[in-house]
Amino acid sequence: MKTPIRSFARLSTAAVAAVFAASLGVAAPASAASAASAASAAGGELAQPRELIVDGSLPPQQRDQQIHAARLYDTFWSTGDEAQARAALAPDFTDRTLPAGRPQGVAGPLAASKVFHTAVPDVHADIEQMVVAGDRVVTHLHFTGHFTGTFNGVQGKGQPVDFIATDIYRIRDGKITDNWHIEDNLTFLQQVGAVAK
Repeated sequence: MKTPIRSFARLSTAAVAAVFAASLGVAAPASAASAASAASAAGGELAQPRELIVDGSLPPQQRDQQIHAARLYDTFWSTGDEAQARAALAPDFTDRTLPAGRPQGVAGPLAASKVFHTAVPDVHADIEQMVVAGDRVVTHLHFTGHFTGTFNGVQGKGQPVDFIATDIYRIRDGKITDNWHIEDNLTFLQQVGAVAK
């Protein structure tokens, strides 16, 4: 059986800004800088994907809700703001690739963020790509920062941290219900000196 191919559209930065403005219920800004101002006025700047690919058959409200939830959650990884994670995740959120020792549900990402922000207080996550199709959003994230805190009993010395991650979110009613996540843990562990290069 062949998988149906749907029409997709690549959106420019201005189009991303317009989609985001629509998800906030504000007028579309004239530029990306205006989009940041609109986001700030609506309660804080959210990470903006460098490239956004959207299934053209999605109803606009569903598309906007999914993009907003993904951007909110991806921004949480930079800020550590638990309110952002709680706003993005459904109460019955399930991590489908749960690492050993991490609690299931919303508590899992909150705990992981605390550990990571303790190790890399200036962590920043850029959304390199976001693909929106059906009830899924795929984000390709690029994490950067400096290991100045502690991780597994090791004190950082300012080493640069630079690694990638990819998430597949299932979104229902504007909330992330499921996440399949993979990140380049080996690179991170080598950069902080937890394992040999």
